[in-house]
Amino acid sequence: MTDYTKIDAWIDAHFDEQVKFLQELIRVPTDTPPGNNAPHAERTAQLLQAFGYQAEQHVVPVDEVKAAGLESITNLIVRRRYGEGKTIALNAHGDVVPPGEGWTHDPYGGEVADGRIYGRAAAVSKCDFSTFTFAVRALEAVCQPQRGSVELHFTYDEEFGGEVGPGWLLKKGLTRPDLMIAAGFSYQVVVAHNGCLQMEVTVHGEMSHAAIPDSGTDALQAATHILNALYALNTQYLQVRSRVAGITHPYLNVGLIAGGTNTNVIPGKVVLKLDRRMIPEEDPTQVEASIRATIEAAAQSFHPPRGGKAVRVDIRRLLLARAMVPLPGNAPLVAALQQHGQAVFGEPIPAVGTPLYTDVRLYGEHGIPGVIYGAGPRTVLESNAKRADENLRLDDLRRATKVVARALADLLG
Repeated sequence: MTDYTKIDAWIDAHFDEQVKFLQELIRVPTDTPPGNNAPHAERTAQLLQAFGYQAEQHVVPVDEVKAAGLESITNLIVRRRYGEGKTIALNAHGDVVPPGEGWTHDPYGGEVADGRIYGRAAAVSKCDFSTFTFAVRALEAVCQPQRGSVELHFTYDEEFGGEVGPGWLLKKGLTRPDLMIAAGFSYQVVVAHNGCLQMEVTVHGEMSHAAIPDSGTDALQAATHILNALYALNTQYLQVRSRVAGITHPYLNVGLIAGGTNTNVIPGKVVLKLDRRMIPEEDPTQVEASIRATIEAAAQSFHPPRGGKAVRVDIRRLLLARAMVPLPGNAPLVAALQQHGQAVFGEPIPAVGTPLYTDVRLYGEHGIPGVIYGAGPRTVLESNAKRADENLRLDDLRRATKVVARALADLLG
């Protein structure tokens, strides 16, 4: 038997244990918002201790967590040093969006049915806490590596941008790997992803009684005028094309609108929150300046139909997540994952970009080459990620674990 077949056999023999590990992770909620993630980190550390893995628990100060819009964060690092050589980090995030409605399985149950495991973060990305943990266990049991190091980074701020997750660990100098693999969500090796700009726009009019509309300025009508100007940008964005396979063009979405007090009151204030996806070729500074100019021009051109005062807008940046761009040093990662992905899955594994954004970009901003790969279906849509009944095929979990373990064996060999 080759080391590869021995790795596969070890993972097969311990797969029930791996599934139980993932079930325990799903059963501790990490809904973000509100973002109370420390209890999950504590439970994860306990589970890792049972494998003989000591997890460093790095508690982010409360003031920094609150400033990021969260409640508690403890980031974990497990360091496995085998000898001199490169350090490879494996990063997965434990924070997730709330489950929402429409579930037919308990979102915190980790139920196994019809060859799938169900629950919030079953596919993105508590599954890769288990993928990476059991890949390292298989590597150590079979190959007993003598060179290099592996670090498990289990962090908790991906949904809000990652600055107090992996960004905080990197900024504090707590880790500096040579290469990294981050949690995946499809069969592909992802080498690039979009950036994301999120902004809050507050439109100020003047509240008045609906029976006397001329005495006020309707902030909702003004917001509608601004919305039309923003949505018109999407037509222009169709002409801006990315050269990265898997990424098409920029897009702007307004995902939240709030305002008004009652049906018989002219709204005096309306708040919009928007999300602008940026392709890797775009300059985030120019994108933000363009959107601000569009909003301000639309506000100035709004004329209340029955008179009234001019509206005023406040524009606040909520998040600026830069795109992930491929770094030259990622070639060994890509080659190893593609080689073993094809061997295990029986089909070519492409290296592509994705229109999503992740906190992996923060490693790249520190000059650390990385890719996104882990347990997932053929496409992210198949997993119901961030929708009701999120799930993962257990066979995909098993196979991704084998691919990662085999790749680590090559990279540290």
